[in-house]
Amino acid sequence: MIGILCEKDSAMRNFSAALGGRKGSYQNEEYVIATARGHLYGFIQDPDKQVDPELASKYKSWSIKNLPWDENDIQWNYEKKPKTADVLKDIKDSLKDCDEICIATDDDPSGEGELLAWEIIGHLKLKVPRYTRMYFEDEAPASIQKAFKDRKLLGTDLGCMLEDPDYKKAQFRTKWDYLSMQWTRLAKAYSVGNEMPRQGRLKSAMVEIVGDQVKLCKEYVRKPFYQNRFQDENKVVYISKDEPSFDSPKEVPAAYTDSPVICDSKTVKYSIPPKYLDLASMSAALAARGYSSKTVLSTYQSMYESQVVSYPRTDDKVITVEQFYELLPLAEKIAQLVGVSPSILTHRKPRPTHVKAGGTHGANRPGPHVPHSLEELEKYGRAAKAIYTLLAKNYLATLAEDYKYELQKGHVQNYPQFEGSAEVPVFPGWKAVYSDVMADENEDENTQGLGTLAKPFVYEGANKKPQEPTMKWLMKQLEKYNVGTGATRTSIYSDISDSHSKNPLLADTKGKISMTKCGMISYALLPGTHISDLKMTEQVYAQMSEVASGKNDESVYLHQIQQMIIDDRETMQSNQRSHLKCTGDFQGNTILFNKVWGDYWFTDQECADLLAGKNITINYPDRHGKTKAINGNLQKQEYKGVTFYGFKSNAVLKPAAAASDAFPAAWCGHAFTPAEIVSLKDGKPLEAEDFVSAKKAHKKFGAVVKYNARFNKISVVKFLPRS
Repeated sequence: MIGILCEKDSAMRNFSAALGGRKGSYQNEEYVIATARGHLYGFIQDPDKQVDPELASKYKSWSIKNLPWDENDIQWNYEKKPKTADVLKDIKDSLKDCDEICIATDDDPSGEGELLAWEIIGHLKLKVPRYTRMYFEDEAPASIQKAFKDRKLLGTDLGCMLEDPDYKKAQFRTKWDYLSMQWTRLAKAYSVGNEMPRQGRLKSAMVEIVGDQVKLCKEYVRKPFYQNRFQDENKVVYISKDEPSFDSPKEVPAAYTDSPVICDSKTVKYSIPPKYLDLASMSAALAARGYSSKTVLSTYQSMYESQVVSYPRTDDKVITVEQFYELLPLAEKIAQLVGVSPSILTHRKPRPTHVKAGGTHGANRPGPHVPHSLEELEKYGRAAKAIYTLLAKNYLATLAEDYKYELQKGHVQNYPQFEGSAEVPVFPGWKAVYSDVMADENEDENTQGLGTLAKPFVYEGANKKPQEPTMKWLMKQLEKYNVGTGATRTSIYSDISDSHSKNPLLADTKGKISMTKCGMISYALLPGTHISDLKMTEQVYAQMSEVASGKNDESVYLHQIQQMIIDDRETMQSNQRSHLKCTGDFQGNTILFNKVWGDYWFTDQECADLLAGKNITINYPDRHGKTKAINGNLQKQEYKGVTFYGFKSNAVLKPAAAASDAFPAAWCGHAFTPAEIVSLKDGKPLEAEDFVSAKKAHKKFGAVVKYNARFNKISVVKFLPRS
């Protein structure tokens, strides 16, 4: 009997439907289906429990003197995940009478499916004469049936697990990531306050990229320039590359007059549909509509399990010829569902840019099950309709014709050095179906084309402002540098921008990214480190391939982590002193103190003032997005027996604007005389009988009042008895 091991319940249900039940016979071969629920085993997470007892205290300590770890000390012991006993018992009972075990977990590019299955088979000691693997593009019945017939033999004894290339590369990656916990310990040691800047290959790359861009935006200073240009009646602008620029509009000479436009050329051009969306670009597009990457991930997974969309964690950028023709008969039904006219879909042959041989799951696209209505999708979550509509239109665009336009180029007749161009749409093609959500918004379309008369004007330009970081922008940067896959980018981004997690590194507001305090600390520590190197993930994936193919042993690459930790320990210490600490002479001593106080970062000038012994007032951000003025100075302090230097607040003042507020001219209907104002400012109480209540009754009352300079307001000392 063949024992088929699936990854999760939904897969088991799809396999059962395809083969004729959880247990039975398909094409004269008896089978039984069992299922895991994701990883049922994993490395013991506490490093001190992975080493000999005499080393436990060293590996439990977060002191950097105990870093780097020696990977040879780690025993790589596994433990069962919580609440998995019943699942493991069911798997063992289901497969005990089998003479073949077939791995039918997800076919991930990273080998994660093989690792998950072999962990279970190995720890349950499921010894059989034959081990096989099913490879399937999706969980549609035809795909499962084909995969069942085409099972690949892995080996004839349990030892073949250690020779499985996919298992080897996934195991290596898991060990690498386990050892990468050291970077979080390093970051914690050099952090300030109670922040825990989590470091990792993708996490650190994202923080570094976003941090660099945030810095560029903060440092940007607009520098305007003024220049002569021409514009015609169709708003086409004509520019001369040799035209000088000036610092003010008054300096620009009035050297030109109106002139006719000469059209030099008209060229018909075409543009093909955009490439298929991956999970990262899909999440980025939907983020601006208020759907978090976490929501998109979970919703897409649920939709996949019902075959509404294709496999989520694919690394493919194209689809195969077979996948193209399998989906083609459903195109009209998909189009009608998302409001696209089927008459537009006239390109019914595979595009070589989108359809190629090779690959496994194929790029993200609609699945074989087309819902009857978009409302039917609501059961998968609030983002389901948006996900399906975006994915469907992206796919349908490849069945529309190319976008056709006319590129017109011309110049100003009397001043031929001034040239202009316009793209005039001729045929909408795929643009009638889909708007490229990942395109830069700088297309030079002009429905009217070049005009006939150009007039000079003074153009105001400026140095280019850096792009504010958004999820869409970040995903394009990661793709540009080949960091991670679409699925892993989305997953990691979801993790580090989750506002409900303990130490989020980024904050996402409808796709717009900002840095959290923890993220800023992480960013301050990262420059020059190995862990933030954009090539790190690419390097690890290359090493995974070499380990899988047997070109190199995993121990070679795992050992390299020791030197990386040594290097990054020195780099982070240097970065801490440069970006998170202030140092200098204070009261005759050379001291070091935190540049961060709560959520406030001292400027270089404020650090200098504190070292000079001055009181400073800072505008401290509160949790409501407002600021309050806090006055304080540098003091020697003690906490839990440890002496340190740091900022100490003296008083909370009225918000910053209060410092310039005028003295209250009146209070409760009583207008203060100049003499009373002087007296109040001197701190003397004032007694009056003609105050008027601000409440509806507007009754008069007597009181003794005084001026509170801290809050710039009048307060009551005592009320006088009624006369």
